[in-house]
Amino acid sequence: MTDRPVPPAVPSAADPERTITLRLRPQESRPRRTLPRFLPIEVRWPTWLTWHLRDTLQGRIVWLTALAVAISVGLAGVAAYASTQVSLYEQLDAELLSVANITAASVSQDIESTGGLNADALKAANVVLVLVKSNKDVVSIPGETVSFDVGPDEVAVARTQQGSSARTGVASTGERYRIVAVPLTTQVEGGQPSGDGYALVLGRSLEPTLATLHQMALVLIAVAILGVLAAGIFGWLVAGSSLQPIRRLALAVARITETDELIQIEAEGDSELADLSRSFNSMMRSLASSRERQSRLIADAGHELRTPLTSLRTNIELLIADEKSGMLPDGARADILRDVAAQLGEFTQLVGDLVQLSREDHVEAAREPIDLQDVVANAVTRAKRRGPSMMFDVHLAEHLLVGNHDTLERAFTNLLDNAVKFSPSGGLITVTMDDQTVVVSDQGPGIADEDLPHVFDRFYRSDLSRNTPGTGLGLSIVAHTINSHGGWVKAGRAPEGGAEFTVWLPVTTEHPEPE
Repeated sequence: MTDRPVPPAVPSAADPERTITLRLRPQESRPRRTLPRFLPIEVRWPTWLTWHLRDTLQGRIVWLTALAVAISVGLAGVAAYASTQVSLYEQLDAELLSVANITAASVSQDIESTGGLNADALKAANVVLVLVKSNKDVVSIPGETVSFDVGPDEVAVARTQQGSSARTGVASTGERYRIVAVPLTTQVEGGQPSGDGYALVLGRSLEPTLATLHQMALVLIAVAILGVLAAGIFGWLVAGSSLQPIRRLALAVARITETDELIQIEAEGDSELADLSRSFNSMMRSLASSRERQSRLIADAGHELRTPLTSLRTNIELLIADEKSGMLPDGARADILRDVAAQLGEFTQLVGDLVQLSREDHVEAAREPIDLQDVVANAVTRAKRRGPSMMFDVHLAEHLLVGNHDTLERAFTNLLDNAVKFSPSGGLITVTMDDQTVVVSDQGPGIADEDLPHVFDRFYRSDLSRNTPGTGLGLSIVAHTINSHGGWVKAGRAPEGGAEFTVWLPVTTEHPEPE
């Protein structure tokens, strides 16, 4: 029997001699996160520090007024302060020099005892006296407790013995003094000068003068502050009163925006703001008139469109019913189709006239130099094609003007079409040009007196013309075109009894009113 190899024994879990080996995965190197050196700190300011006044026109006027007054008052105050200071110093210098000259005359007699002057006498005169030699030695009055440094100005007076000096210095007490110096010539027995040069120096405290100037400065500052405040208050009141029309205008615009109501504002006075208010009112009237015309045009157009559309719908419904039931007799279908074609033509003409009117209300046609007789000749040619049985008596003349050829030709074509429509077969239509006028007359029934004021109104049709084809817009287009060219048109009765239309178009901008 063959022995099988025995595998080595595996230590059990309870074996304390068991060895456990741990293998750790090497840590991946990660980029170190660096913090900023200084972290941003959010700072929130108190609300009262961030509040600011509303930038309004009234506020700007107030600030400008206050600034102008402040600058004016400041400059005036500085000038007043400077001139007062110079005046006080000159007055003090003159007084000190006068006292110094009088004192020098007495001191020169006895320079050893300074002319008998003592500290008490000088104190009563509110001055300090010293003598300065040409070698810069200083001789003070016995008993005097106040002194001040001697400068080169005083030494120069002592040496030259001419002129005088005046300056501001600081005394030993710390007070500011005004110091003057005059020459002092000593004399020996016999009245001859000794040759020793002296200068008599007098000083007086500037405290009273500075106190006066300080008080004046306070008064000027107070006046300036009060002046600026008064200017600001008056500027606020005046600006508020002056800008009241602008506020009313702004309120009116806001109200129009909210309510769509075209209101006007009061305009008083002859100022620029009053002119602005009047211009605004004029614009409101124009807008109201335009809106009214637009509403009337829409209403009239809706009324006029309703009739051909209703008739057209009725005829089309009959055709549809006949298609299903064959209810129409022979030939009726062709009559209805011709009626539909005529209604479509009437409908197309009405839409074209409406488009023409809306264009002329909003778009200014380009103008150029033209000869009106060419315009009228083209319109007559068109009218002859539309009324081949009519006779025309045309007398043209040169009439140069600046206008739009197409719109004028449309206007005269409407006049001639109106004459063709109401004239009997073989009737005579007369066209005459003379003295900047064009007269178109026919031999039709004419226009009734009660219809004359309304013939140029939109969609107006007299009792006589209600059964004739047309839209009621042709003469309205004529009036609008002629008026836009600076002319006028009027309707009347021709001598033969028909209608007569007189058109006046200017060569210049001036034109007479129709009779």
